[in-house]
Amino acid sequence: MPDDHQRVIPQAVLARNERAMLLILAGIQFCHVLDFMIMMPLGPFLISALGISTHEFALLVASYSFSAAVAGLMMAPIVDRFERKRFLLAIFLAFAVATLLCALSPGFITLLLARGLAGIFGGMMGAMVHTIVADAIPFERRAKATGYVATAFSVSSIAGVPLSLLMADAMGWQAPFLFIALLSSALIWFGYKALPEFHGHLNAREEGRAIRQMIAVAIEPNHMKAMLLTGLVIFGGFTVIPYITLYAIANVGIAGDQIPLIYFLGGAATFITARLIGTLADRFGKILLFRVVAIGACVPVLLVTNIGAVSLVSWLLITTLFFILVSGRMVPLLAIVGAAVKPQQRGAFLSLNATVQSLAMGLASMVGGVFITQTPDGVISGYGWVGLVAAIFNVMAALWVGRVAIRD
Repeated sequence: MPDDHQRVIPQAVLARNERAMLLILAGIQFCHVLDFMIMMPLGPFLISALGISTHEFALLVASYSFSAAVAGLMMAPIVDRFERKRFLLAIFLAFAVATLLCALSPGFITLLLARGLAGIFGGMMGAMVHTIVADAIPFERRAKATGYVATAFSVSSIAGVPLSLLMADAMGWQAPFLFIALLSSALIWFGYKALPEFHGHLNAREEGRAIRQMIAVAIEPNHMKAMLLTGLVIFGGFTVIPYITLYAIANVGIAGDQIPLIYFLGGAATFITARLIGTLADRFGKILLFRVVAIGACVPVLLVTNIGAVSLVSWLLITTLFFILVSGRMVPLLAIVGAAVKPQQRGAFLSLNATVQSLAMGLASMVGGVFITQTPDGVISGYGWVGLVAAIFNVMAALWVGRVAIRD
């Protein structure tokens, strides 16, 4: 009996520590995701307050993604040279300062620079959170832990974006960035107290060798096919996503105070459907389900970008379907891409794939901005062409996915 009791107590303590760690990591991911997501619905506020065009707004969105892509590429060969906890908290602090600078920016240029700085550290944070989960959680329980941290996206959509928009409406566009900076500061303190240190990965591997290994992983043909698939998927959604709020207000006739409903309902729906899509993908095949969801996503993509003035209920039905299918593509995609590489190369490959994803997001938002213009009376034109481009990329991704070989 005493032996059994001695075994149970440490396990209970370990479980509590693990839950606390995952909660803090989910909070860090929430700050990073919200900081990225909030720029898109803030479009009307920024265009009005700063006197910028839709093309300049596209630059603001893209600067974060481009910076995150560069940061991920630079971090890949050196990240394993630092203790995880201290490195994460250091870049989290830098991220909080950069986000505060966004709130303090007096004009377009300073905001553009601040968004780029936030992207550098935000991109590093996202990669580090998943690295710590992989280091800390045994493989047999890692998917559940990853899913727990990944709920940051749904929570950002359900609560973070609507709350941020309410704050922006009441106190100005700077308010959401101040909120994120304050929340980040609190989480840094909790992270310092509760996160364990990770030293097991530290070794004497030379940086030059690490860079050569990274290049070898990047140029392997199947890895390149998988990264191209990721790029096609991002272009199939992110050409459209940054401009939904602008189009909803200017062309559909949705009131500014109704915009939070789009993100609340969309986030709530994906919280349920993402797990359902994952179950179906395991049962019927990930490639088959990816093709079904990617082709299906063309319907709401074309509706969102071409429909005119409709009722709020109709618009919410369309945008919720958009959230479900466009985000649903990512569930089988991540499983396919993660299995396209041998396990011993997966860390380096997924870091590179994250860089491709960030770069694609920035390019896609820029492509959308090329087609879209705002007439003197405030109407958005050219959005239909953006929807057509996104639909074509979804079809291309559905055709290309069969070329990616499963190696795991």
